[in-house]
Amino acid sequence: MQKCELTGKGKQFGSNVSFSQRHTKKVWKPNLQIKTIIVDGKKIRLKISTQAIRTLKKKGLVTTK
Repeated sequence: MQKCELTGKGKQFGSNVSFSQRHTKKVWKPNLQIKTIIVDGKKIRLKISTQAIRTLKKKGLVTTK
């Protein structure tokens, strides 16, 4: 399932609206990446959204490779 394990961000639902105003269902999925994070000296693999990765970098909890 497409869900961020850290923030809980998941799928969003809506409609595609064509020029003729026809509504068809659409799903937006979050951009998930698998990242290894070190917590209390242990490596943990998480499937987290890119927005969460940016926040962790800003707080200094994740270093770039």
